[in-house]
Amino acid sequence: MSNETQKTEIEAAVLRRLLAHLDERKDAQNIDLMNLAGFCRNCLSKWYLAEHEARDLPMDYDQAREYVYGEPYQDWKQKNQVSASKEQLEKFEEVTKK
Repeated sequence: MSNETQKTEIEAAVLRRLLAHLDERKDAQNIDLMNLAGFCRNCLSKWYLAEHEARDLPMDYDQAREYVYGEPYQDWKQKNQVSASKEQLEKFEEVTKK
């Protein structure tokens, strides 16, 4: 069993690995992630921002998104985001109503 410092280091490494994986899988659109898992890159950004705010550390939403996306959000969106299909939007509506 790890001590608290080791646990924190492991959790941080797992987050970095998740972000790297999402960076490699730009084809996994946020709407797909939301429809399947109930969270997306924007959710991770909000959680990252919330943890900064809980500790009274300076951070804004754009900075949090840049951390998660690995570049300014608008740049990532322009290069990688595609329009959601009617089916994806319908599924999103269904999933978010629960």
